[in-house]
Amino acid sequence: MIQTRLKGMGVALITPFKEDESVDYDALMRLIDYQLQNNTDFLCVLGTTAETPTLTEEEKKKIKKMVIERVNGRIPILLGVGGNNTRAIVETLKNDDFTGVDAVLSVVPYYNKPSQEGIYQHYKAISEATDLPIVLYNVPGRTGVNMKAETTLRIARDFKNVIAVKEASGDITQMDDIIKNKPANFDVISGDDGITFPLITLGAVGIISVIGNAFPREFSRMVRLALQGDYANALTIHHKFAELFKLLFVDGNPAGVKAMLNVMGMIENKLRLPLVPTRITTFEAMRKILDELNIKC
Repeated sequence: MIQTRLKGMGVALITPFKEDESVDYDALMRLIDYQLQNNTDFLCVLGTTAETPTLTEEEKKKIKKMVIERVNGRIPILLGVGGNNTRAIVETLKNDDFTGVDAVLSVVPYYNKPSQEGIYQHYKAISEATDLPIVLYNVPGRTGVNMKAETTLRIARDFKNVIAVKEASGDITQMDDIIKNKPANFDVISGDDGITFPLITLGAVGIISVIGNAFPREFSRMVRLALQGDYANALTIHHKFAELFKLLFVDGNPAGVKAMLNVMGMIENKLRLPLVPTRITTFEAMRKILDELNIKC
């Protein structure tokens, strides 16, 4: 059985850019230090929140190398290795250097809209291409197809190096079905900050978080309290962030969390097209809530 430590609050790491849209590697290193100092349990590197579709291969390789070196084994690293070309993912898994990577996150193929059998065969090929632990990622709002509970469970039972699913379908009934029927060595991880608390009460083991980029200490405390069964105190923190959860995604991800980090003085408020910064109304609403929360960074 493959052991994994991907529990608690993982952070889907953003990619900071300078005003000229080049990668701000200095800001990235500061963000990693900030995560390490504030109780983040693991990092998800080069996922959707990192604006990976707009990064060059050279930039992705440099980010991966720098993050691994900076973390230096202190917390696990989950690396995004996904796409809608199964053969290309298999080649990447067979040929790239994954030293320092603890597991890979691979999204349900997007745009081609495969059938449930196609999704199963896709993950079968990925599982057979690597000995690394694999985390499935179901996010139908982005991919255009939902990986149903029975498909997730079939994959979980058939491939022992598939250790978890990041579930962002928004369907609590589907997630509960997976949690209720999953193998003992397979975990459900929330892919949505706003439903992390209720999902943990059902049996999820944590979150791959966007808001954790900005508030790792506060949000990881909420996750830990919920995992310990201290639901009353966890719920208080959950409610404290409720308004920010909404603002976080109203103009798309990672525009919301980049605006927050900019308000906090940590990065430039810069994204690469086709993504653009949050509207000024959203930005000002965030600033007001941050002032009210009196969060100092």
